[in-house]
Amino acid sequence: MSNKLPPLKPLKAFEATVRAGSVTAAAAELNVTHSAISHQIKTLETALGYKLFERGAKRLKLTPEGAMLVPAVTDAFNGITEALNRVNQQTTSGQLSVSCAPALLSFWLMPRIHLFIEQYPDIKLIFNSSVDNSMVFDPNTDLCILYGETPRLDCWTSLWTQFDLFPVASATYLNRHTLKTFKNLKDQIMLHADDGREWHTWLGTAGAHAHTSDQQHYMGDARGAIDAALLGLGVALGDTLTASNLLSKGDLVMPFDLAVPSTGAFYLACRNEMRTTSIVSVFIDWLFAMLEQDPPATSRASSTRRIPQIRRKI
Repeated sequence: MSNKLPPLKPLKAFEATVRAGSVTAAAAELNVTHSAISHQIKTLETALGYKLFERGAKRLKLTPEGAMLVPAVTDAFNGITEALNRVNQQTTSGQLSVSCAPALLSFWLMPRIHLFIEQYPDIKLIFNSSVDNSMVFDPNTDLCILYGETPRLDCWTSLWTQFDLFPVASATYLNRHTLKTFKNLKDQIMLHADDGREWHTWLGTAGAHAHTSDQQHYMGDARGAIDAALLGLGVALGDTLTASNLLSKGDLVMPFDLAVPSTGAFYLACRNEMRTTSIVSVFIDWLFAMLEQDPPATSRASSTRRIPQIRRKI
């Protein structure tokens, strides 16, 4: 008795033909031609040394040998499928802890996270709103989404996405304040997400430094600045990633048509040993997939390229 098994591909063609009830149906299921299935069955018969189907019958009819083979082949493929399902379930279940910049977490990730939950219902998510890069080394954190310049950390890092900056304000604020030209910035309340560098970048590109307002408030981070803008407290800098939903809903408005590249970007980072875990990998893959489905509205080909915009006259 030989322990040598026939080729797997012809066995699959045989199993699909029996289950589907015809060569044509099996070909459609496996996305191959009718002749390809016929060839695979003949290959299997040659390897086994006996016929599996009665030739010339009006309907698909198994030979006695073929009928004897069916249960074993069916059980084998069902067993493989069940085993793969169990493995996949194990690798996509458990707890995932993610640290994320507050604005990205609130305005980009939360409106989309239901899509991840639907795809991976057995993953328990734990989010931490933070801009602290050292969270990467916290043993209770699996993955970090960082904002800023290229991280210089002793761990795995990857650029996730770049984006552009532009002033935003609520419709309520714009109804109460004139903001039609760069000169009008002098009379506005500027809301900062950082120490002033981002506004400095935008004003410099716009050639509007001379119109910097004397009324400036520092809100701690981008989430604080955007929240303040939503409440009508002043003008903040939004970006093509986190402000997209707010702009589409009309919660925020762009008073000018100039967006400039941010000096920072979003990066993914985790400890080297975490990068190889399946639960972290599926979330990283999902993040990149979401960008492909819904890219930043004015994304750039590189960090040095600026979006062509028609500048308003000062």
